[in-house]
Amino acid sequence: MPVPEVKGAPAWHTLDFISDLHLQENEAATFAAWQRYMAGTPADALFILGDLFEVWVGDDITTAADDTDDAFARRCQHVLQATSARLPVYFMHGNRDFLLGNNFAKACGMTLLSDPTVLAFDGRRFLLSHGDALCLGDVDYQQFRLQVRKPTWQTDFLAKPLAERQAIARGLRAQSASRKDSGVPYADVDSEAAQSWLRAHSASTLIHGHTHRPKDHVLDATAQPVLRRLVLSDWDAAAPPPRLEVLRLQTGPAPGRVALAP
Repeated sequence: MPVPEVKGAPAWHTLDFISDLHLQENEAATFAAWQRYMAGTPADALFILGDLFEVWVGDDITTAADDTDDAFARRCQHVLQATSARLPVYFMHGNRDFLLGNNFAKACGMTLLSDPTVLAFDGRRFLLSHGDALCLGDVDYQQFRLQVRKPTWQTDFLAKPLAERQAIARGLRAQSASRKDSGVPYADVDSEAAQSWLRAHSASTLIHGHTHRPKDHVLDATAQPVLRRLVLSDWDAAAPPPRLEVLRLQTGPAPGRVALAP
């Protein structure tokens, strides 16, 4: 099945990819690092591949009054607006911020991307994804994902009062934290499924986030061109050592990883 395609502009020489920042009010150091990066990136275009926010319960959180989370969302909006005023900013939904809608994207000057999307750049074809749809081994999550991505579910959820939506989101975050603390490993991207996606869309390199396992994988060394999977890092300025990494594509050289200062 055909997927949307972004064609690199002739003037593009440097593209940046980030994901899984999980921005939230109580992570001031990560927000500050992101704010500095957004103001100074030399990229000609920026691709945010999901989970920019720890949670997103609807675009109306930027208009509701007297709520600290809303104020934080507006601060993020100002950063995105300033960046999109000087370079194209593309946003793909993650498993945390899949309810981010057209209203907020438009207010920020961002272009929403479907998952997956093909990127044609420098004579190469890249397949962009958040990555969660390819973690087939996590059956429970895949069932949950199928449910919450349905338009009817989203319409019903967004019709609930903001306070109720925020309470539901807090409960889901607590469940996620409990699973993380339990030490049960999360499923990784299924290699065969990733290769199938690449071949179906005539792309050679999959770029994704979600797993928090940054690495460059060779999926099929015998293919021409070689099939690869580039995994983005999550961000945590308070981690020892800090994780603040950008994947950077440039015309000519192979992709590189840029570690930012906290």
